[in-house]
Amino acid sequence: MILVTGGAGFIGSNFIIDWLGTAAQPEAILNIDCLSYAGNLENLASVQTSPAYRFEKLDICDQPAIQALFVQHRPRAIVHFAAESHVDRSILGPGEFVRTNIQGTFSLLEAARAYWGELQEKEREQFRFLHVSTDEVYGSLGPKDPAFSEITPYQPNSPYSASKAASDHLVRAYHHTYGLPTLTTNCSNNYGPYQFPEKLIPLIIANALAGRPLPVYGDGMNVRDWLYVGDHCSAIRRVLEAGRPGETYNIGGNNEMPNIEVVRRICRELDRLRPDSKGPREQLIKFVTDRPGHDRRYAIDARKIERELGWTPEHTFETGLQSTVRWYLEHQDWVAHVQSGEYKQWIATNYSERDAR
Repeated sequence: MILVTGGAGFIGSNFIIDWLGTAAQPEAILNIDCLSYAGNLENLASVQTSPAYRFEKLDICDQPAIQALFVQHRPRAIVHFAAESHVDRSILGPGEFVRTNIQGTFSLLEAARAYWGELQEKEREQFRFLHVSTDEVYGSLGPKDPAFSEITPYQPNSPYSASKAASDHLVRAYHHTYGLPTLTTNCSNNYGPYQFPEKLIPLIIANALAGRPLPVYGDGMNVRDWLYVGDHCSAIRRVLEAGRPGETYNIGGNNEMPNIEVVRRICRELDRLRPDSKGPREQLIKFVTDRPGHDRRYAIDARKIERELGWTPEHTFETGLQSTVRWYLEHQDWVAHVQSGEYKQWIATNYSERDAR
């Protein structure tokens, strides 16, 4: 069995669906998630009845409960997705990020260390703790700086990235101090099905379809590397299968692009698939006051995972975006369900007070 944390979230649910759908008799998955605002069991409707899938509603900070699950289910690996992950939310309320991303990871590491320490030699050798992290821990790049590699010094610039950096350091320390067989992946910006619409791509799709303004921070020239979530899932599978304990692997999509270009491409794809009688959706773009400490550029050097494990992304940004836009057009009921009162209140708090420029 594989224990997955945060499996009702965006990347976690895509990973579970991918895992259970790629083998005739897939290895079982136990999904633990506290079902915060971004956790949605509707994401996993396609696997709910699978005999290889089980769900437990649980807070990863509850260490005794986590330890009891280890003893009961005896997983051979843990894939740790659970995290607070939105920079804007971390600016408005950093406390929950410290609790979930740092304290929660510490709780999992302690539970895993106690469990792993009691395993028989063969099981100890096979056990893995895979920690899913972000490229944001490396800080911000200039226009001509080389891309982030696995040895780039950490320079987190937001409460979110600082909390993830702290969790990365804890994972590293548990390997070097206790010998726990850990793996860490640092990925670039993910996009694809089931992404909560506070993030750029699903937010722009939802607003454009509703004829609402499309908010773009600053001058729109903040650059990100975009990774289709299906490619991310295949990379995690490969790292879990063959990654060297104690190592870090950067995962990127080879798709660096300014945010304004991402927004324009979404508009053009929506105009192609679902034209609006009011005209091109690019006219809805509205530049708003930038977020505090907004990192200018991220870029991933993913040559290590290609060289050591033979992994490369299958999707270009064009093919990934086409697939993503079609998915949201075909799943408007899902979008409506996740746009709860709490989400609407968040959007109002984050965007209504930013002056248009």
